[in-house]
Amino acid sequence: MKIRDLTVPELEKLRQLCNFTPDEMDCFNLKAKDKTNIQISMEMNISTAQVSNLTRRISNKIKKVEKWKEC
Repeated sequence: MKIRDLTVPELEKLRQLCNFTPDEMDCFNLKAKDKTNIQISMEMNISTAQVSNLTRRISNKIKKVEKWKEC
């Protein structure tokens, strides 16, 4: 699943349910705009490794929410 492929209502639902930190929310919003990790790192003024870590944490939170919704 690519964040950029989600619909606006799906993105909003994830924003509400995933309890993102401010940095995760910024990264999530930039990913939704189809920004690359390099573009995100430049915009957020962080390293690409930090962007990768944020992306992994975001994915984990999304997976937890999806698993929770299945129950």
